[in-house]
Order: sequence, then structure tokens, then C-alpha cells
Amino acid sequence: MERTILHSDINACYASIERLFDPSLADKPFAVCGDKELRHGIVLSKDDKAKAAGVKTGMAIWQAKQLCPEIEIVPTHFDRYGKYTAMVRKIYADYTDMVEPFGMDECWLDITGCVACPDPVKTANEIRKRVKDEIGITVSIGVSWNKIFAKLGSDYKKPDAVTLIDKAHFRDMVWPLPASDLLMVGRSTSRTLHRMGIDTIGEIAAMPPELLQAALGKSGLMLYAYANGMDLSPVRRIGESPPPKSIGNSTTPPHDIKNKDDARKIMILLAESVASRLRYEKLMCRTVELSLRDPELNWRSHRMQLRYATDITAELIEYGMELLRACHDFSSPLRSMGLRGLELVRADEPEQVDIFINYAALEKQKKIDAAVDKIRGKYGNGLIQRASIFGKIPQDFGFCTLP
Repeated sequence: MERTILHSDINACYASIERLFDPSLADKPFAVCGDKELRHGIVLSKDDKAKAAGVKTGMAIWQAKQLCPEIEIVPTHFDRYGKYTAMVRKIYADYTDMVEPFGMDECWLDITGCVACPDPVKTANEIRKRVKDEIGITVSIGVSWNKIFAKLGSDYKKPDAVTLIDKAHFRDMVWPLPASDLLMVGRSTSRTLHRMGIDTIGEIAAMPPELLQAALGKSGLMLYAYANGMDLSPVRRIGESPPPKSIGNSTTPPHDIKNKDDARKIMILLAESVASRLRYEKLMCRTVELSLRDPELNWRSHRMQLRYATDITAELIEYGMELLRACHDFSSPLRSMGLRGLELVRADEPEQVDIFINYAALEKQKKIDAAVDKIRGKYGNGLIQRASIFGKIPQDFGFCTLP
């Protein structure tokens, strides 16, 4: 049986919910932004008027004001967003138990074979109308036979719309779209594809898969399948969580990171967060990635493969610092840092013995980490800290324990 997949996307989620609480926002351009005092001052969501003026998600507040001087900046209220998105998902659950979130404001729904949903477009319109009437916000819904094209459908026409992408018409609808519209095509992949002369989804579909694999590795084959409508990935049931492909954390401190001492303190906080989450998930990582952002908001990342998989905090700190020393000399400051563990494996997975590794020392460190996790789990993250994050550090640097 051919699948029937919906992808529902709440239009301008944060902005739409804020407008419910302050109807006066309907008459002016506005954007929901992070806390400027904590240097999280970027646009998280914007209304249609601000969007028409050129304001984009991820843009700094000062950039948004240059494009739209009359824009009103609205602070975030994440408790509201969680409450309202849960209400929307409750409506989805009236139609199927196969509802897979993709971020806070998007969900896939598999309605294949649902007796109550014989006409998928009619069902999508019914869901769209219920969300609008019962909750007061709007969604755009894509309908297709796979998750990738269903998502493209929800983006195809906004706001408050339903778009069907079927097998008879997908070439005419999907292939002319920019390659960057395809799921998993980010800025770096877009640049690589452009260098290959590929700028549309149709050009990805027409490219020999072995050439895409040579340029992008496994991702190249995945994009070839996506562009040709060959995505077979399932929609997970409510409550199911896919195994994580990576575990990471990043932070933007209140002041620029100007030297290695300050960077190490940030690295400790990041590594403790990542390592504790790895241990909680009973996973270890074989690759560590460091991401850096400069004051102009340009990101770059660097990674290294490890001799053996690890979840040890002290090791992640040192691997992160090794990457930092190799790629940044602090001739210029950093605005943000991030640390991520990749190539995850189960913690109980057998490992090839290496005679040059001191396993007794590793086991001792694991016991220390386990004890710290237990104390923090019972009394809170702030109860026990490494002494090295204190000491000679600017009083207004504003360090805090990461979750």
C-alpha cells in the first residue's frame, strides 16, 4: 500500500502565539527575539510584515532594525510555545498515533490506511481548519507519499495552506525548486553542489549518484534518493524517539571569549554537559566536533576522530582544547563555542583492546564521572563544580552551569 504522509508546519510559530496574547501586534511588524543582554539577540520568529521587509530568522536584532526601522522586538515566552504546540499535537493525535515531531513547530503524520482519513487532502484541510478555529494560529500542510516531499509541500505555499505533491506531478513541482529547499541541504552542502553546477533539486535528481557520493559521501546518496522521491524513512509513533545521531551543546557568554584561559572554562562547561548526556543515553562518541562563531556571527567547525570511543568528561575537555589550539590563535575573539560528540556507539559495545591505552586509569575516571552524575542528579547541577572554572576570570563574564 502506498503511504500517505502529511507534514504540518505552524506558520511563524512564536510570532503567531505572541499575537494571541497581544492583539495590537497585528497592526505592526514585529519579531520574537532572544535576550539581547545575554547576547542571544537574534530573530527567532517574525510576522509577515517584518518578513516582507527582508527580516530573516537568525538575523541579529540590529540587522533587523536596519531593514525595518519600525519593527517591534518581542521577548520570548517558551512556556507559552510549549503549551500551544502541545495543543496542536493533540489535534494531530485525533487522526493518527503516528505523529513524529520535527522541532517544536513541525510534525509528520502518517495517515496510511486510516479509515477516518480516506481523502488525505480533505483530512489536511480539516486539520488546518481545526487548528485555526480551536487554537487561533495557522498551519501549512504538505501531502505526499514520503516525508521529504510532504515537508516540501508544507513549505510550498504559506500561510494557512494545503499542498499535494503526488507521483504524477512531483517533477514539475519539486525539481525546479532550489537545491537548498531539500531537507539536509545546508549552507556548506549548497556551496559544494553549486561548485558541481547543481543549483536545483532536479539537477540533484539527474546527477549520477556515484558523483554525489564522491563529493558528499553517504549524504550524496541520501540526497539523490530524496530528490527522486525514494525516501522510505518511517514516521515514528507518538512517544517514540529516534536514537540520537549526535549529542552536543553550545553557548554564547555575555562577553567575547578573548583568550585560551576563558575558552578552557567554557570548554569545561560544554564537555560536562555533553559527557553527562552521553552517559545518560548509555552512548559513547568516536568523533568530537568543535564549532566556533566570531563576532560577525560566522560559524566554522572542526572535528577529530578518536582512537577509541569515550564518554569521559576530562577526555572531551582535552580533545576540545586540542581542536581549539589547532584552529584558533585568539588574534581575534570568539562570540560562541560549541562541542559535539559524533559517531555514537553503545557504551556496552565491544571495543578492540589497545595495549597502549591505560584502561585502569580510564575506569577510575569513569567511576569519578558516575559519582558526580549521581550527586548532581540528586542535589542539582550547581552543587558540585570543577575548581578550574573559578579563579582568575572577569567578574562580569557571567558563567553558569549548562544543562
